[in-house]
Order: sequence, then structure tokens, then C-alpha cells
Amino acid sequence: MKEFLSKALDYVVPVGGKILLAIVVLIVGYFVIKGVKKAMAKTDKIKKLDKTVQSFLKNLVTILLYIVLLISVIGILGIPMTSVLTVLASCGLAVGLALQGALGNFAGGLMILIFKPFRVGDYIEASGAEGTVRDISVFYTTLITVDNKRVTVPNGDLMNANVTNFSMEPTRRIDLPFKLTNDCDPKLAHRVLLEAAARTDKVLTDPAPFAKMTAVDDDTYIFTVRAWVRNEDYWDVYYVLLENCTDALAANGIDDPEERIAVRIVKDEA
Repeated sequence: MKEFLSKALDYVVPVGGKILLAIVVLIVGYFVIKGVKKAMAKTDKIKKLDKTVQSFLKNLVTILLYIVLLISVIGILGIPMTSVLTVLASCGLAVGLALQGALGNFAGGLMILIFKPFRVGDYIEASGAEGTVRDISVFYTTLITVDNKRVTVPNGDLMNANVTNFSMEPTRRIDLPFKLTNDCDPKLAHRVLLEAAARTDKVLTDPAPFAKMTAVDDDTYIFTVRAWVRNEDYWDVYYVLLENCTDALAANGIDDPEERIAVRIVKDEA
């Protein structure tokens, strides 16, 4: 019995020591990596980089450091790397299939970094998602929607999809359609809408606002108002322009066909 315990101790003590050391290295390594990330964030050279590059670089360095930490722990435990590689090779097909999507996302992240179809802070629409780009990591891009939801989109999907970037250009055009009854004076409607657009604050004069009849539908005329604004003013001007045009039409006695139908229904019920 004593001989058995002696042999057990001779085996357990070295293994236990390795496991304990591996745990210590794992914990220390975790905090070291966090420290490196914080140090990178405070480095002047990193701060001077584009936010998109900063985000991608931080994520890439973090992943590489965790890989180094994992290899170090495996070495401390005394597991030969050749054995690890042999196991990976024997599971090559499964590992390859499992990593196929990840590698595609990694390649997509590199393409985003190189070609810059969008940057952190841009408002985009792609792959069925729409929102402001909060973060571009190695594998995923995080969007924040207008109602403050977080959407995570794989980088591979973004590089294989049509991406609409609403923030890239300095100006945007507002398009507002108005349905008017066909007994209105088209020239009056044109003048009223054009004047309403021109006097709306922050609407650009170059290109000049546009107001024309763009379609005829049964007993209605479709007028379209178009106005150019600075990108950052788009939504503020959108709602003010809509209100100004609607008020101007009402002040000149020009009806919306839906409103006229509603009045007729009320009168018939009375």
C-alpha cells in the first residue's frame, strides 16, 4: 500500500504542479492581454489611426495573444504539439468545415479594412440589417439600430452583399411624394410646394429644390418634392419639410384625396 501511495504521489505531484502552473499562467495571461488592450487604446499611434483600423487591429492582436497563451498552456502541461497537430489532422475535414465560415468572415474583415466600404460611425444597410456601425471586429460587424438594438452581422456576408452607405457622401436628397386631387391647379400646387421647400431651413440652394407632377393616378395627381441637405441634417429637415409642404397645401385649399374621402364618409354617416 505504501509503495502504491508513493508511486501515486510521484505521479500526481508533477502533474498537479503542471496543472497548477498552467492555471496560474492562464490567469496571469488573461490579465496581461487585458492590459495590452488598454495600453493599445491609449497609444498615440493607435489613436491616430482610423476607428475602423483601430477596432480591427485590437481584435486581431487579442486573438493572436490568446493563441500564444493557449500554446503556452499546452506546453506547460507537457502535451506534445505534434500530438495536438496529429489530432487536428485526423479531424481535418471536420475542423475545416467548422472553420470555413470563420475564415470567410476573417477574409471579409480584411476586405472591409482594405477597401473601406464603410467605417465605424457610418449608417449602413446590408444583409437585411440597418443601423450605425458601432464596431468592426475580425469576424463580425456590430450595428446599432435606430431603436437601439444591437445587430451582429458576419463580415463574410457583408462582403458578399450590396451595402448601402448613407453616411459616405456629404449631402443627401429628400424625396417626398404628395397625392393631390385632380381638380387642383397643377401650376399652383407646383408653386406652393416649391416655395415651401425653398423656405425650409437647412435646405441647400445648390442643387436647387425640385417640385413637379411626377405621375397621374385615376383621380389624383402625384407631386414629388426633392430637396438636398447636408448628410447630418437629413432627418431634422425631412420632418420639417414634410410639415411645411403639408401646411402650405392646406393653406391654399389644395386637398389630399384621402382627406376628402374621410370627410365624405363622416357627412354620409351624419
